[in-house]
Amino acid sequence: MGSVCIEIIEGNPHLRSLLGWHLQQLEYRVHQAASIYQAREVFLSHQPTLVVLDADLPDGDGIEFCRWLHRQQQPLILMLSARNSESDIVAGLKAGADDYLSKPFGMQEFLARVEALIRRKRTPTAPAYLDYGTLQIDLVQRRVRFQGEFIDLTPQEFSLLYVLAQAGGVPLSRSELLRRAWPDAIDNPRTIDTHVLSLRKKVELDPRQPNLIQTIRNVGYRFNMEILNSNISQSQTTKLARERFNNQRSTLSSSV
Repeated sequence: MGSVCIEIIEGNPHLRSLLGWHLQQLEYRVHQAASIYQAREVFLSHQPTLVVLDADLPDGDGIEFCRWLHRQQQPLILMLSARNSESDIVAGLKAGADDYLSKPFGMQEFLARVEALIRRKRTPTAPAYLDYGTLQIDLVQRRVRFQGEFIDLTPQEFSLLYVLAQAGGVPLSRSELLRRAWPDAIDNPRTIDTHVLSLRKKVELDPRQPNLIQTIRNVGYRFNMEILNSNISQSQTTKLARERFNNQRSTLSSSV
């Protein structure tokens, strides 16, 4: 990993040093900046592969600087922010960020996000449109396309799917999913189970044996990123289409 250069732009000196130390333990080359002025100089001097960018900097708007970064050599951008509303996340992604991590966050999740971004081959997709192989999430139109078909999701199912996918395969607890995906505070973590069950019925080939949204015992749920990039056999695709057709026909018959 020594050939990978990472720039950390973070106004909090303690957090900046902590992130830098952990990245250096993984043998990344790390350069740090505390302000937009310093960040611009570091970027032009070192041309980092990945920029870890705080959205709230002391001398300017991190969102605007993200747009500037995106116009350069298009480095990978991981945005950090204490703002965790859907509108803030969408604004960061539209500005050019490849991923968005809300503060406070765990160090293991941060490192997993960094590694996932570096592994991922950057593709020329439009901002606010996430492409995970057989799954595409349009954050502007709030539409999901899975295996070539648009999936009809409720607003809450969409938010839950987005948060799971954005985690890049990192397991998330029920409490964490409630914090990230729900607009209002909810005290019942089992709400997640109900929505995951509903979501599985729409995106799994066999909801009784889920492969995409996996249950992690004593933790919560994770999104199986590996299966999205695997080749889906023609028989599986045909089976899925046939099952959806039969379900729609049964619904129409029952309504007559």
